[in-house]
Amino acid sequence: MPYIVIDLEWNQAMSAKSSVFNHLPIHLRGEIIQIGAVKLNDDLTPGEEFQCDVSPVWFRKMHYKVKKLTGFDNDRLAHGLPFPQALEKFLAWCGPDCTFMTWGYDDSGIMEQNCIIHDLDIDWMGQWVNLQVVYNILTEDPDHNQKSLETAMEHFGIEQTRVAHDALGDAYNTALVCSRLDLAEGLARYAEWAGQLTRKTHGAGDQSGPDPIEHSVSDAYPTREALWEAAEQSRAVCPVCGKLLERTGWVSQGDHRYMSLAKCDEHGAYLCRIRLRREEDGSWVANRLLYEADEEMEANFLARQAKPRRRRRRSGKKPN
Repeated sequence: MPYIVIDLEWNQAMSAKSSVFNHLPIHLRGEIIQIGAVKLNDDLTPGEEFQCDVSPVWFRKMHYKVKKLTGFDNDRLAHGLPFPQALEKFLAWCGPDCTFMTWGYDDSGIMEQNCIIHDLDIDWMGQWVNLQVVYNILTEDPDHNQKSLETAMEHFGIEQTRVAHDALGDAYNTALVCSRLDLAEGLARYAEWAGQLTRKTHGAGDQSGPDPIEHSVSDAYPTREALWEAAEQSRAVCPVCGKLLERTGWVSQGDHRYMSLAKCDEHGAYLCRIRLRREEDGSWVANRLLYEADEEMEANFLARQAKPRRRRRRSGKKPN
């Protein structure tokens, strides 16, 4: 089974309140503007490469943060392939029965959303591996923290020879890290460790509880308020049919953790949990988990929702 390391770059809406979202069936976190990938050779070293620019349909104006990171401008966006053609070209290059590898969870979620928004098949997305987890397994990180690609490269003494925040460049560097890992051992332990890492990183609570069916990390926002505004504006979709879910308000669980109940008329109830986290650079991100909600989970949520809030005593200072 061929291993393909993939990285995506995507543009985003100019604001969480963009009118674009009113015309979309889902809350699109990002629209893909570049696909980069590297096939691993039999000895797991980087092999054949793929790169394709993608022209966006909804987020046509470059967000200033994305432009600063990627160097993409509006002119380059206009000359990319439409997403359906770019994906067809990419899958033809991949060939059948591939295992896709990424650094982190974001790329698979963004790819799935872009396929849904273009009404394209997602059955090909069966095998995706988060190399971030494999790296944690094999380096025996005691805290299971999410490590950046740059951290892994420094760990293995890999020199940065490709441009960062370029899809092909990041895919190539990820492939170099992959070539230094004992991939057979990492994949053998991946399923068990991925579940443990997800629950610990995202603050899911009881380690003996059910595993989430989806997990993702939001874009970074400069303040907690901006992140929370984006979270409240976001629209959850059913992971089965892609339709918008009817969601309740958020209920606090303490320690920057919140949960919300959402329902699909056809496929039942889901429990969404988020945890707000402050990064080292001062920005804020939200870790998100989605569960199939059973009767016990629904009852627990409704009990918390009905519990009256304790008023914060005024002290003249804003809460942190």
